Amino acid sequence: MANLPPSLSVNLPFGGPSGWSSSSVTAPNLAGNRDRKMASAEQLVLDLSNPDLRENALLELSKKRELFQDLAPLLWNSFGTIAALLQEIVSIYPVLSPPNLTPAQSNRVCNALALLQCVASHPDTRMLFINAHIPLYLYPFLNTGSKSRPFEYLRLTSLGVIGALVKVDESQVINFLLSTEIIPLCLRTMEMGSELSKTVATFIVQKILLDDTGLDYICTTAERFFAVGRVLGSMVAAQAEQPSSRLLKHIIRCYLRLSDNPKACDALRSCLPDMLRDSTFSSCLHEDPTTRRWLQQLLHNVGVSRVPALQAGGGFEHMMASDSIQHFASVLQRFLFRSKHIKSNAIEGRHFKIIFSDTQFLFFQKIPDSELVNFSLPLL
Repeated sequence: MANLPPSLSVNLPFGGPSGWSSSSVTAPNLAGNRDRKMASAEQLVLDLSNPDLRENALLELSKKRELFQDLAPLLWNSFGTIAALLQEIVSIYPVLSPPNLTPAQSNRVCNALALLQCVASHPDTRMLFINAHIPLYLYPFLNTGSKSRPFEYLRLTSLGVIGALVKVDESQVINFLLSTEIIPLCLRTMEMGSELSKTVATFIVQKILLDDTGLDYICTTAERFFAVGRVLGSMVAAQAEQPSSRLLKHIIRCYLRLSDNPKACDALRSCLPDMLRDSTFSSCLHEDPTTRRWLQQLLHNVGVSRVPALQAGGGFEHMMASDSIQHFASVLQRFLFRSKHIKSNAIEGRHFKIIFSDTQFLFFQKIPDSELVNFSLPLL
């Protein structure tokens, strides 16, 4: 409460008594406008504690938050304000499952989330926000499966709060997000969200990967690496049909960062999508030299030249030759050898399943209209 603006404690105008210095008199209009804006912000913040006035205060503050330079400290230090915002968030938990969120409910809670994003963005309140574990209140919104507009708006605004946290490279922020399992929630959005939600979620994963702790976390186990790789691969395939240069940029940057890890780079030699090796995205990246450079560096890191696209019917799910399967398995084998901390005894995808034992792993390929092809290899 030491940083509480005077007006919220003794009802004085924001910034102190009404006396002005000679420097402020030289610009009376600017000073007057600033004074009126901050007085308005203070009153709206006070209105948040009144349930009858809260909805209008949320709307007005969210619309004008860029005009109020010190809104974040004002929100954080004013009595009862953060509690009121959290009350808005938890009040819609019951309508998340089954999904009964209305547009009006979504708009209202998203206005509250916009104010929390303001707090997450400000250097004076960012770590206070993290230390209070407030992002955890947003995670249920990222775990929803409905693709309706109210839910999509809710997901996107929640991702905006997390995105505001990771924009500044702080290891404390990354450590908190990793410890609270943000990666699976981002991967979920990357699979089923709108293009904009996918872009923000992929940006968050990218920022986590750019931190050494984040890269080590994802590459520590085969399960984590292949979970991220599978989602990135499916996104690349979707980009071939509906390309988005902005989203593709973040996808390529994630792959490039993964290639900085030796065991991940080794695995990427086998599982890097062929569409990143051929000219599929040449036109999409024509005006983006930075992303083109990232892609060239990625291909250089994994030691792969650009190759022609696979013919129709190609792809992992249709590989019948044993040497192709053995090649994939040998790459996986090396990856598992370097990952010393496998926490599950199986990895299963749409077209394959791998079961681990103490001394070997069994590979099963699910081939359409055929029996499973399988073999075993010892763990190195």
